[in-house]
Amino acid sequence: MFPLFEPVNWFIIYTFWITITICFFMFLWMLKKLSVRFWYDYILFKKNILWFFLGVFFFSRLFYVIWRWHDLKYIKNPFEFFIMNDYNFSLAWAIFWFLVVFFITSRLRKEKLNKFIDWLSISLFFMLFIGFIWSIFWWQVYWKETLYWIEILYNHPFSPVPFQVPIFPLPLVYAILFFMLFSVSYISSMYVHLKWIIWYISLIVMSSIFIIFEVFSWKYDIFRDSIWLNLMQISSIILILFCSYRLFAIFSSNENKEQTILN
Repeated sequence: MFPLFEPVNWFIIYTFWITITICFFMFLWMLKKLSVRFWYDYILFKKNILWFFLGVFFFSRLFYVIWRWHDLKYIKNPFEFFIMNDYNFSLAWAIFWFLVVFFITSRLRKEKLNKFIDWLSISLFFMLFIGFIWSIFWWQVYWKETLYWIEILYNHPFSPVPFQVPIFPLPLVYAILFFMLFSVSYISSMYVHLKWIIWYISLIVMSSIFIIFEVFSWKYDIFRDSIWLNLMQISSIILILFCSYRLFAIFSSNENKEQTILN
């Protein structure tokens, strides 16, 4: 496939940056849409948008370099850290640092994270659905050779995919699953009274998806070189444990025993 297009000799369009831009504005659009529907304060995000961007971009890139340290430890020019030729970030750490920034800003307003977390999770699933559709054009997510008649040949000279034959488009699987997860979460939010339950359950589902299908990914990292799990799978296991604990705490707390789950 094509990680970049060159309409004219001096003008290059990278599909990765197109994807990032589209995902960013689609995430904002869904946040705005849900803020009107659920009476959330969109200003909480809008006024701190620069800190969200810097936190997500810097730390997701930083931990990707750590993740692929065997290959990227030779970076000599700090400028290459940001303007890189592999166009990769760590999705797990992008999500984590977004939540860190949001937690800090919500605490400064003396708001609880649980109040807004379903708002963020539904928007995240919507963004992931769009992002994985577009990622079919890049090389960051790829599977292996199959015979399902929907394989894609990554024959672009800049593509580092090691296969010389058409391979199964793993982003397509992710896009379908996250569209289903987004749809179920969005519809459920209209009927579930304790809305943060949606977030914990849906994040457990999201983490399970990554744990299962990253097994089929042919990408490697510093963890997969030593054990059979990569960074995304390890992060997903930690997230499942945390969400399971929070669900147990919610259902066992006295203040939630008398509340109805469904509207």
